[in-house]
Amino acid sequence: MSDNTRPGTAVVTGASTGLGADYARRLAERGHDLVLIARTKERLDKLAAEITGSTGRKVEVVVADLTDTRQLQQVEDKLRGDDTIDVLVNNAGGSLFGPLNGADPAALENLVTLNVTSLTRLTTAVVGGLVARGHGTIVNISSALALNIMPVSATYSATKAYVLAFTQSLHQELAETGVRVQAVLPGALSTEFWDGSGIELSAFPDEWVMTSADAADAALAGLDKGEPVTILSLPELGEWEDYEAGRQKLIPNLSLSTPAPRYTT
Repeated sequence: MSDNTRPGTAVVTGASTGLGADYARRLAERGHDLVLIARTKERLDKLAAEITGSTGRKVEVVVADLTDTRQLQQVEDKLRGDDTIDVLVNNAGGSLFGPLNGADPAALENLVTLNVTSLTRLTTAVVGGLVARGHGTIVNISSALALNIMPVSATYSATKAYVLAFTQSLHQELAETGVRVQAVLPGALSTEFWDGSGIELSAFPDEWVMTSADAADAALAGLDKGEPVTILSLPELGEWEDYEAGRQKLIPNLSLSTPAPRYTT
């Protein structure tokens, strides 16, 4: 069994660059050994050497394309079989922006597979062990575009809205288990995320764009505060709480035995 007196192993997907790489650095600095997952071995090896050299932590590299069922299964097996794992950061994700009319269906399917299916399966693979051990953390990277829906973001926003709802539900499910669950909603980050996405990073004003290092620090600060949802650049947490309160106000009237009067008069 893992030793609960010190951090265990943190698994970070999409770890070769950007936000995933900065999460890996910060978690290693906090004492975690790492399993880094991405498609590019050379980048993973370089990051692993950097982190081991600077922190002394053990770093395992797993090269996997999470849209490939066989490779995804191998990662799931790792999550189920390694009882030292106490953190999963589901950071891997794709981006695709543009009108739905004329979009490539295969590209959209790939986006849904990466942003939704793989995240769901990896979370499912790890959660049983964390609950059994009575501690651990699951971090799912959503997006500000889960809330700020644009004409060119139909599929992307939908996938990230799924991540938000999925994580909020899981937070409720695991409330009494000792397992922490957090959804992180970054805005625009200065990473390779935008390459080939249909939107150039240069289209955004500088004041809209955060570094991935700042994003990782803010997300971990939100985790330390016990936030189930962390919106990285939102100045007042009360604005999110008001948004959620408005949603909760709808709930008693979402399922009734009769239609609303406006539909019957």
